[in-house]
Amino acid sequence: MSKVLVPIATGFEEIEAVAMIDVMRRGGIEVIVASLDEQLLVKGAHGIMIQAERPIEGISADQIDMIVLPGGWGGTKALASDLAVQILLQEMDSKGKAIGAICAAPFALYTAGVLKEGYTCYPSVEEQIEVEGYQGNKHAVIETENIMTSRGPGTAICFGLAIVKKLAGQETYEALRGGLLADYCAHL
Repeated sequence: MSKVLVPIATGFEEIEAVAMIDVMRRGGIEVIVASLDEQLLVKGAHGIMIQAERPIEGISADQIDMIVLPGGWGGTKALASDLAVQILLQEMDSKGKAIGAICAAPFALYTAGVLKEGYTCYPSVEEQIEVEGYQGNKHAVIETENIMTSRGPGTAICFGLAIVKKLAGQETYEALRGGLLADYCAHL
């Protein structure tokens, strides 16, 4: 079973985090929700509190198959300035392991130096990113080498399904997409 780390920080985008975590777990992927510190109850951008399972400290690239960052500008800025997250992103990239980010979170990939040319993000966030190849016409998912990106709350289910397809395979993806009535994600 694949294992994915989803770090959340104060100000994270709740729809993105919950939708991706839910879809990945339905797809048979083990998801670890981690806070940036010992405070496990984390407040999202819209006041919804989510209980993390553990702090991120002590998690290494060898223990996970993928790291996926939800957006939300406050949460993204915290992920972009957190040393443990930044080092983990760099370790994942150096090992060629999968990295995902949605909405504003590609900015945290940029600050870690792992964002590749050919990405998408929430409109206007690309202005903060000095990497060529922003593809604002891509609403769902772009995969460049080991990096997957998506645009925002409305694309979170499709992004979760794309991760399931990558880590659990086409058959699991198709069954889950059908069960979620997410035919609008068929273009993945």
